[in-house]
Amino acid sequence: MTAGMDWHLARALLEWQVELGATEAIGDSPIDRFALAEAEVSRAHAPPAARAAAPAPTAGPSTAPSAAAAAGPDPVAEATRLARAAPDLPALAAALAGFAHCELRKGARSCVFADGNPKARVMIIGEAPGSEEDRRGLPFVGPAGQLLDQMLAEIGLRRNSPDPATALYITNPVPWRPPSNRDPSAEELAMLRPFLERHIELASPDILLLMGNTACQTVLGRRGIMRLRGQWQEVAGRPVLPTLHPANLLRTPENRRLVWADLLSLKARLRELP
Repeated sequence: MTAGMDWHLARALLEWQVELGATEAIGDSPIDRFALAEAEVSRAHAPPAARAAAPAPTAGPSTAPSAAAAAGPDPVAEATRLARAAPDLPALAAALAGFAHCELRKGARSCVFADGNPKARVMIIGEAPGSEEDRRGLPFVGPAGQLLDQMLAEIGLRRNSPDPATALYITNPVPWRPPSNRDPSAEELAMLRPFLERHIELASPDILLLMGNTACQTVLGRRGIMRLRGQWQEVAGRPVLPTLHPANLLRTPENRRLVWADLLSLKARLRELP
């Protein structure tokens, strides 16, 4: 495989060549097609006994790998297998840190798993680690995370509270910082979704708070945060509230009133739950 080419690109290139009609790989030495044609003609005019005994001419040993061999293991299937095998959150964190199929891990300093109280009633799902999160190995610890802490404290929730009723548990769909803080691709989100699903299952929060388009795309399969925010959804029998990511509020302070309304709705919903 060419240096710097991942298996996704290699598979796409191979499938493209197959669609164009490529049937064999280029060998180390040239093949005389005219000689092969002459041999085939001679074989066709040989007596039946000789044709049965003689092997059919070939173009030499095939070096073309099958599409499945070139593609390697299915990363989504592998992620699902590893996630389902994790009996608890520490085991899931270890499985995620050791997952070798996501290229994002090569450029990141830390695998950012989670922060807060895993027994909290509210689980926050954000987007992807930034530079400060990558440096410290914790989610939401940069300027956006500081603003988040301030706003949630106003409704009585803190990430390190020992009381599950007033605590928060925070994670991201992607544990590694994307290059240049770009948005995670749909392929990356799909590859890592089994880990997030198992994470939610093991933490078993009462409510999910989705912050930003990436969280909504991963959990709800939809984007358009300005349309989705403030509208309660349900996923696997669990109430889900989309809202704006705090990084949006740093860029557009006038949107803070929208998030404040969402947080008041969250506070009211928590009071309704047993």
